[in-house]
Amino acid sequence: QVQLVESGGGLVQAGGSLRLSCAASGSTFGIFAMGWYRQAPGKQRETVASISYIGNTQYADSVKGRFTISRDNAKNIMYLQMNNLRPEDTAVYYCNHFPERAAVSWGQGTQVTVSS
Repeated sequence: QVQLVESGGGLVQAGGSLRLSCAASGSTFGIFAMGWYRQAPGKQRETVASISYIGNTQYADSVKGRFTISRDNAKNIMYLQMNNLRPEDTAVYYCNHFPERAAVSWGQGTQVTVSS
């Protein structure tokens, strides 16, 4: 069973940067499209970015030009580099298969808090 562990969140001032990591167990990581998702208090979970198994990427309009998704299939790790963070980026960030309907069990997520 695939297990996903997110890390790298924290408290940062507006304009700052963070890099999130997603470590996946299991030998099938490299064949799935993966995504970063986030859920802010009182809001539905939304897709932030996705990356195909060969590295094609897509981003939500709200993060285009600021966030970069990448993956290392040899290490079963996915990253989300977040630059120029805004208070509205505050949320719990999760990684999982993409699209969301293909998701496996959700991890604990990692909290990102951006202060103004």
